[in-house]
Amino acid sequence: MLHIRPFSAMVLATAFSTVSLVQAATTVIPSTSFSSYTTLEQFWAYLYPWGSDHNGSARMVGNSSYHENIVIASNTLSLIATPTSGAVPPTSTANPNPAIHYASGTVYAKEQITVTSENSYTISGEFSAPTTFGTWPAFWLTAVVGWPPETDLGEWKGTANTWFNTFNTSTVVVSDIVAWPTDLSFHTLKAVLTAESNNVDVRVDFYMDDELKTTQFGSGFVGAALWLIIDLQMEGSSGSPGPTGTTTYMIRNVEVTRTGD
Repeated sequence: MLHIRPFSAMVLATAFSTVSLVQAATTVIPSTSFSSYTTLEQFWAYLYPWGSDHNGSARMVGNSSYHENIVIASNTLSLIATPTSGAVPPTSTANPNPAIHYASGTVYAKEQITVTSENSYTISGEFSAPTTFGTWPAFWLTAVVGWPPETDLGEWKGTANTWFNTFNTSTVVVSDIVAWPTDLSFHTLKAVLTAESNNVDVRVDFYMDDELKTTQFGSGFVGAALWLIIDLQMEGSSGSPGPTGTTTYMIRNVEVTRTGD
C-alpha cells in the first residue's frame, strides 16, 4: 500500500537533520576570546610555544601580570613592538640568532589543531597589520613536533602585501602574494583546512575579505598537530633597519571551528 508521508513530518525531519549538521561544528576558539585578559588566558598562552625568541629581532615579553606588549582593549588584541636600548643588544636564542632590537608580543592557541580524515577546520579573524619596512606580523600554523609542516594564513613582510605560504619541506614552499591595504583598516582572513581523499595531504583554501584568493596543499599534513600563533616579529625577512618608534598590530574576532570528529 502506498504511504504518503505527511508534509509536517518531512519538514520536521529536515529541521532535525539541519540541527544535527549545525551541532557537528565545534567552537575551538570563540570570536570573544579577546574580550578580557581572563578570556584571553582561557584560550591563549603568552609568547611562543617554545619561549620568547624566534627568527627575527624582537624578543617576546608578557605574562598574566605584564601587558605592555600584549594588550586587550575593546575586544581587540594589540601586539606592540618597542625598540630596546643598550649599546650591545642581546642575540636571539633561535636560529639564525639575530641581535635583539625590540620587545614585542606573541600569543598562541592552547588547543592544538590536527586535521584528520574525520574533521575540517575553519580559522578566521580580522587584522590591522602594519606593512612598514622592518615589520613582520603574522597569523600562522606550525608543527608541534619537528618542522615543517607550516602554513602561513597571513604574513606581512615589510611591504603592502600579505603572503599565504605552505611549507611542505624546508625548500618545497608554495607562496601566493596578495595586495594588502596600507591604511591600517581591518580586513578579514580565513583559511579552511580539509583532508584530501588520500588521507595524507591537507587542502588549504585561503580567503581575504570573504573572497577565495588561492588554494594550497600541505603534503603529509593529515594527523600533524599544529600550533596557531599570532605574533609581531620585527626585521628578519621584513628587512632592516626596522622602525625607530612603536609598531602596533591589531587583531579581533579570531574564531576557530572544527567540523566532524
